[in-house]
Amino acid sequence: MNHRISVMHDISILLVEDEKKIAETLKKGLEELQYEVDLAYDGNAGREMFDNQSYDLVIADINLPGMNGYELLKHIRGVNQQVPVLLLTALSSTEDKIEGFETGADDYIVKPFDFAELVVRIRALLKRVQLQAPMGKSLRVNDLVMNLDSKEVSRAGNPIQLTAKEFQLLEYMIRNKNRVVSRADIALNVWDIDFDTGTNVIDVYVNFLRKKIDRDYDMKLIHTQVGMGYVLKENS
Repeated sequence: MNHRISVMHDISILLVEDEKKIAETLKKGLEELQYEVDLAYDGNAGREMFDNQSYDLVIADINLPGMNGYELLKHIRGVNQQVPVLLLTALSSTEDKIEGFETGADDYIVKPFDFAELVVRIRALLKRVQLQAPMGKSLRVNDLVMNLDSKEVSRAGNPIQLTAKEFQLLEYMIRNKNRVVSRADIALNVWDIDFDTGTNVIDVYVNFLRKKIDRDYDMKLIHTQVGMGYVLKENS
């Protein structure tokens, strides 16, 4: 594979893929870019390898023999909340994507895919991890408080349980409070993907957040700007 993509050194990737031709092609291509790649052909082997070695990134299919990709992802998140996980799968429905993100995936690519796009997604995930030094230990908007260390969120002193992707979305909106963010902005900064006009995943997640942080309170924080996007307003 000859791709004009900058080389990354000393990055260890766990690739869990049961289709051997795809797996071996990916491994070869990533190793040409100087990534270190360990390959597992089923979920159980992937789990064992993850438990016995430290990785900078995990790429996993969903339809795996043994432990499927969702089960593997749940196991990974039970052990490590920070390592980025990219799901690489033929499952393409909005429901499949939401289940993947709800389970803890950081990104989701549908087969067939372009190798160069995969590498861009990998680089974006790794960059996000490197830049995750928090701007202070907590963020606050009115009575909504987000603790960046403990990953806890509360409103008016009441704890709010968020999934990893909901937490990332809320953090992005708080850091951009009082500014309208478009769906494309959210897709790029929370999902690291170009906006797909055929999916409503972002709208679904904004509604998830609304139900959790606004539904039981008179003061609404998340607002829709028709034709423009969303804004989290302080002192609204």
